Parts: sequence; C-alpha cells; structure tokens
Amino acid sequence: MLLLSVVDGKVSAVVAVTDDLTGRFSAANLIKQVTPAIGGQGGGGRPDFAQGGGADPAGAEQALEIVAQALAA
Repeated sequence: MLLLSVVDGKVSAVVAVTDDLTGRFSAANLIKQVTPAIGGQGGGGRPDFAQGGGADPAGAEQALEIVAQALAA
C-alpha cells in the first residue's frame, strides 16, 4: 500500500507491506524508489513500513506508477 498526502506543497509518502508479502517486497526499498518522483532524496523504515517525503506534488502520479510496476514484477 502506498499512501500519499500533500499539505502546503509538501508530499508525505508511506509504504506498508503485509507480513505475507515482506519476503517479496520491502517497504524500505519501495520508498527509496518513490521519493525521487516526489522531489525527495530517500526515506527509510522497516521491511513492512517505511516513510519519506518531497516537495513536488506533481510527481504523485508517477510515484503510484512506480509502486504498481514494482508489485507487478
């Protein structure tokens, strides 16, 4: 799951991965792929939960596409 929030031009992103999928997907790795799209430089967390942010709300759609593609692989 990817949750994006835009407040005052700043984007917050949270990625959560259920326990049954943490062997295939890492929330920490996914957030590191998402943050450049929203104008950030990283992010971090655990395999099941990670967060990051940026300053480019225009990249929100791209961030969603990045996660969708990663989950489809």
